[in-house]
Amino acid sequence: MLRSDNALLVLPALSGLATTALSVSFAALAMSDGITLSAIHESRSLNVLGPLDAWAFCWYVVQYFVVIFFNTALVGAAIALLEGGRPTVGVALKLAFSRIGPVLGYAVIAGTIGVVLQALAERLGLLGRLIEATLGLAWTAATFLVVPILAAEGIGPWRAIERSTALLRKTWGENLIGNVGISLVASMISGTVGLIGAGGFMLLFVLDHPMIGTALLLASIATLLLIVLVAAALSAIYAAAVYHYSVAGRPPTSFDGDLIRDAFTRKAT
Repeated sequence: MLRSDNALLVLPALSGLATTALSVSFAALAMSDGITLSAIHESRSLNVLGPLDAWAFCWYVVQYFVVIFFNTALVGAAIALLEGGRPTVGVALKLAFSRIGPVLGYAVIAGTIGVVLQALAERLGLLGRLIEATLGLAWTAATFLVVPILAAEGIGPWRAIERSTALLRKTWGENLIGNVGISLVASMISGTVGLIGAGGFMLLFVLDHPMIGTALLLASIATLLLIVLVAAALSAIYAAAVYHYSVAGRPPTSFDGDLIRDAFTRKAT
């Protein structure tokens, strides 16, 4: 599917550019305000709620909004592709803009959850990190289909979360393994490319071939960026396929039927 429509790679690229720009903007704004930096440092040293938590909340919400917005466009395009359409970047972005209210609402909910989990991890030590990991995994599982639901159905964020949970309750949740598999394979390839790039650069630099080493390093960075884009697009296609199967009860025509069915295990009655 990705080979048939490379336009799916454009949306994660736009998402990456937008999140990078936001990160730089937030960092520049914080560093330009000495009072804010001092208050943040004081709240950190006293281990109390303060400007740091307010900044973290704003950061989470804005970051989540941008990521969810582009993911909605990406998954919407993947759903259209599954149904035999030829979605364009413009059409996908138009769909995301039409869902901007639910996307913002879900970003606020996800941002609140993120700040709460981070606060627990920071203030309760090992116990807090265990709670964060457990609740974070449960939240990820419960909201796995939220973005496809937002893209396809356009319902509110709370209803989307409830519907995602209801759809996943029909199975043991083995469908999540596919997404983990994509991330794992992408991480392994990225690690190999990064090792070759960094190691080759240092070796060639020692051997007095700095230009070749620099070229190898730049090529590895470009390859890493491409891997990130491909992994994001594949995850969106997979989420769209899982949503299609959860709702329609049959695999998309573009997928191997046994492969999709085997991703689900019905609960014993």
